[in-house]
Amino acid sequence: MALPVNINELINGRTVEWERIEFKKGWNPVAVLHTICAFANDFNNWGGGYIIIGIKEKNGLPVLPPEGLPLLKIDAIQKELIELCNRLRPPYFPVAEPVNFQGKNILIIWVPGGTYRPYKCPEKFSKGTSYLPYIRRYSTTKKANTGEEQELLSMANRIPFDDQTNHHAEITDLNLTLIQAHLAEIKSDLLAETTSLPFSALCRRRQRPSAFSIIHTAPLKRRW
Repeated sequence: MALPVNINELINGRTVEWERIEFKKGWNPVAVLHTICAFANDFNNWGGGYIIIGIKEKNGLPVLPPEGLPLLKIDAIQKELIELCNRLRPPYFPVAEPVNFQGKNILIIWVPGGTYRPYKCPEKFSKGTSYLPYIRRYSTTKKANTGEEQELLSMANRIPFDDQTNHHAEITDLNLTLIQAHLAEIKSDLLAETTSLPFSALCRRRQRPSAFSIIHTAPLKRRW
């Protein structure tokens, strides 16, 4: 399944701010779960973020060429992700996509901002551990302090306009030609699938409605 971004430009920081990307050389389930929780909480209303496993980082930037991961390891990680994400409260499931980049296999986990924040996850995987909310501060995943947790609770009742759903809009309010132009502009690998995917599946693939805010054709139906 193609991600709605160009992989090369994502990894080189041309389409997504560095604060929304976390690189990891290898698989660390506790750290990854904390970052998934933080991106899902979307404290800064960035629209979530991406975790890229198989690429080492230095000072927040990717070290290339990538280290890569064995294909069997990627398959095992994807299976483990289901169990991990069930540990979130409430459960939340990102999109995981294996990608071949510069001749190496990596795994990209796309974590859009969640609908039911605040999310909490276990601090550790030991019995009796505390469930805590995590957020992103610049390029760092951290535990939310008391004030930040209160802000998360407040944000749950204050949905940004771009995240609001217009329950009166219909899928016919979207224009395929403009969607294709948008995907071409951002060099998304999803563009190649727009002629083969059912239109409804294409719209779901974009996951975050605000990405299509520029392509609405009905002025009075601004959200779908």
